Amino acid sequence: MDFIFLQAAPQGGGLFGGGSAQMILMLVLMVVIFYFFMIRPQQKRQKALQRQREALGKGDRIITAGGIHGTIREVREKDFLVEIANGVNIRIDKGSVYVSAQEAETDMAAKKD
Repeated sequence: MDFIFLQAAPQGGGLFGGGSAQMILMLVLMVVIFYFFMIRPQQKRQKALQRQREALGKGDRIITAGGIHGTIREVREKDFLVEIANGVNIRIDKGSVYVSAQEAETDMAAKKD
């Protein structure tokens, strides 16, 4: 006995037929969701961090990305001169300063309450 197999032709013209508009719409919707829930908030945090770094000045207490606590003694174009102990000064790149010590202490106190 010989069997004849028939395949049903895809409706809507296949991959790029009628279903492609829905697929494109879903992709666009996913991109919009990623933008508003992931990319945009991250950009806002980066801008706030940059404004905070620009506002730092001489005498401000800081904490670096490496966990070094110190006081700014001099502000330069791309870095800070930070005193970490009496008479011990180091240069810290502005990009490695994340929060001031006062703000970190305030945030910790607020989280405990």
